[in-house]
Amino acid sequence: MLNYTPQTVAHILNELRKTIVGQDHAIEQIMVAFLAEGHALLEGVPGTAKTLIVKTLASAVGAGFSRIQFTPDLMPSDITGTNVFNMQTSQFTLRQGPIFTDILLADEINRTPPKTQAALLEAMEERQATIDGDRHPLSPIFTVLATENPIEYEGTYPLPEAQLDRFLLKILIDYPQMEEEAEIVARWDAGFNSRHFDRIEIKPLSDPADLQRCRMEVRNMRTEPGVQKYIVDMVRATRKHGAILYGASPRASVAMLLCAKALAAIRGRDFPTPDDVRDIAAPVLRHRLALRAEAELDGATADAVISDIVRTVEVPR
Repeated sequence: MLNYTPQTVAHILNELRKTIVGQDHAIEQIMVAFLAEGHALLEGVPGTAKTLIVKTLASAVGAGFSRIQFTPDLMPSDITGTNVFNMQTSQFTLRQGPIFTDILLADEINRTPPKTQAALLEAMEERQATIDGDRHPLSPIFTVLATENPIEYEGTYPLPEAQLDRFLLKILIDYPQMEEEAEIVARWDAGFNSRHFDRIEIKPLSDPADLQRCRMEVRNMRTEPGVQKYIVDMVRATRKHGAILYGASPRASVAMLLCAKALAAIRGRDFPTPDDVRDIAAPVLRHRLALRAEAELDGATADAVISDIVRTVEVPR
């Protein structure tokens, strides 16, 4: 039975609607990553409210927020921080970097070299940062929401497969519908201005501990053996599909299980169904597959291949 998740999710969604118009699927998937204690990669053209969604989410849950603008000259120490020598005490003290927060927005993460991208790996996997040999724990709700631009490749560095696999979901943020875009224009004409975010009345959770309680409810949710097998069958099917060079690893199976649980909780159920698995399959798998060159030349995409797999894997009764 869900005691905390329904009202907590309702509160967060209500606050998000104060700044965001549309993007229902993207918001739902971001909430899935957040409740499943994972990180998400947001891909969309500039101007589709990626940053605004993350800032509003942090305010709605009462979490700390930091933003890193990734650039080619960014160094790992610019992310993690560094030890600084104090002349008065003759000791080194840690000057914490922006990674010491609750929700980290890694803006345009593919604009920095792999060495700097890799500075996030330990933090994302172990929620700690090692600086000059010393390990420093991060926030228990530390979450990375990274963005990348899908249409501009000059001056960018593809994310290493190891780092891509650390993202629980890859979420595509598309243009709004015509009615939604008209609503955005009307809001701005009425005085809304996202550049003055501090003037928008976003109410945080009355009890910040509710977020951890929601995560516990998701973690403790049980899954029927038939749904477990459905998850395994779908992931294993990615390793046999003719258009795929290499498929998803067992980490993807675990990710799909966690995300199906979180999606079920968001939808008000205390058990995941095959529908939850199908609905979350593309965000879980699309960044964990490598297509064959000949398939890409024929116009195949990761999402199209995943849709084909979803259609062919037998659904449990």
